[in-house]
Amino acid sequence: MPEDRDDGMTRGERVRAAARTLREPRTAAWVADETGVSVQTAQKYLDQLVEDDVLRTIERGERTLYCIDQLMATYREVAVLQREHDQEELTDVLAELRTKIADWKATYGVSSPSELRASIADLDDEDDIAERREIASEWEHLAGRIQIVRAAVNEYDWASERDTISA
Repeated sequence: MPEDRDDGMTRGERVRAAARTLREPRTAAWVADETGVSVQTAQKYLDQLVEDDVLRTIERGERTLYCIDQLMATYREVAVLQREHDQEELTDVLAELRTKIADWKATYGVSSPSELRASIADLDDEDDIAERREIASEWEHLAGRIQIVRAAVNEYDWASERDTISA
């Protein structure tokens, strides 16, 4: 496998970039193929990301698969929210997200994204169908965001105490 690409990135940067976007568990060979590096090079950088708690491994038979460490990614995301926003701003974001979902519930007479998707069966208008699919997808995304923002708000004081640099 050729390891020289003229994309301005080193082999390690390509592997790290690809690894941070994994949506499903993948082998080192798959990452190597995607990034144009050898399997050994991919494995070296993937293993470093495992050590850094960015990725984790899953053993399936004799294959090692690499995937995003969702727990650590969530912790990092909460920390970023806490550092970039004060507690009041995060509380406002939480309220906005909940309001948007409440509006969809009222508008469509449903209580979940699944019910909204199921309501598509009663429609003929392609635009309405597309709109409901898009809203259901956004609703699922916002529901996940609510959990993360809520964690940032709940642990804000605790995290702020530990995040200060003493002189």
